[in-house]
Amino acid sequence: MIDIDFLEYLETNFLTESRKSRFLEVLQNRTTHFTIAMEDVYQLHNTSAVMRSCEVFGVQELHVVEQKFGKRIDTEIAMGAQKWVNINRFAGIQDAIDNLKAQDYQIIATTPHNDSCMLHEFDISKRSAIFFGTEKEGLSEEVMAQADGFIKIPMVGFTESLNISVSAAIIIQDITTRLRQSNINWKLSEEELLYYRLQWTKNSIKDIDFIEKRYYNKV
Repeated sequence: MIDIDFLEYLETNFLTESRKSRFLEVLQNRTTHFTIAMEDVYQLHNTSAVMRSCEVFGVQELHVVEQKFGKRIDTEIAMGAQKWVNINRFAGIQDAIDNLKAQDYQIIATTPHNDSCMLHEFDISKRSAIFFGTEKEGLSEEVMAQADGFIKIPMVGFTESLNISVSAAIIIQDITTRLRQSNINWKLSEEELLYYRLQWTKNSIKDIDFIEKRYYNKV
């Protein structure tokens, strides 16, 4: 449960009216209908670039599997967008898949190497977790075997693949644009709106841990 009294206390005492209005405006365009998952991406800048694409195009949740490279992405991921996008980390790919399926997401693997669905033909009506793999090897066999579908970007040149951050930006922009033009119920629920509103407010306040402790000691 979200403590609405605490949220209102923080907003009243620590946020400007323009800041509060901006949060509400941005949250109206956020979605959890789609989510992005990255499997063992080695290049640090690619992780942060995908995170920024999620933030810019309104995808609220990013899932990062760190099975091979541990916590290498931590230093790069803290570039600002992490304040506004939820980062969910998993030590193994199966944990990530199980978690997403438990939330009723279908698993969609991005790959140019089989009879994938072309991006413009992709059915946006279902809740989908779009998986992106490593720069050199792509997605693991574990993901490919459990995927509910496959997707690829149409390309007409000699090159067979794109950098992961470029691929992610193209796909996220396409599916979120089509989603907002549809009649699908893609917006955050009231409970989600309150949750992220509180998280963003807390992320905006210096010494929030001290302020929160002091507040609850008083009430």
